[in-house]
Amino acid sequence: MQVQKRFTEAVNRKYPEQVVIAIAKHPQGKYNPITLGWTMITSHQPPMMAIAVNRNHYSREAIEAAREFVIAFPSNSMADAALFYGTKSSRDIDKFKEFPIATEPAAEIDSLLLTDAVANFECKLEAELGTGDHILYVGRIVASHMNADPTVKRLYTLAPGYKMGAVRAE
Repeated sequence: MQVQKRFTEAVNRKYPEQVVIAIAKHPQGKYNPITLGWTMITSHQPPMMAIAVNRNHYSREAIEAAREFVIAFPSNSMADAALFYGTKSSRDIDKFKEFPIATEPAAEIDSLLLTDAVANFECKLEAELGTGDHILYVGRIVASHMNADPTVKRLYTLAPGYKMGAVRAE
């Protein structure tokens, strides 16, 4: 039986939720990472993924100017970085300078890969769609990378309040 509830109450049942870190180069030259919970595969042929970014976030400017971005699926060991990149603004600081992590150059676009991530996807911006307070950016995947260590676990948001960790099958 379903019980009708307010959206703000029912949405807490979505956990665990995937976490990604998107990286785009801002016109001022710095690479801007942002942690996001809203992402999805939108096509297999050609391969495409989408991310949703708040209209007010500095990252929106970087993605729209660069017209390309990386979507990185962080590993469980990257929880502190994911929290930092998701709660600070690159308007005020250089996130990679303030919280450095291992990166390497992307192969096909002007961006960075997160070395310790489970996987990285280089994307060229294909489409954008306004959806209320967020913009959905769809990227065509032009290069894919995965961590050489198959035992590395993905990071998820486990509950409200930035509780993050790996998910174990029950």
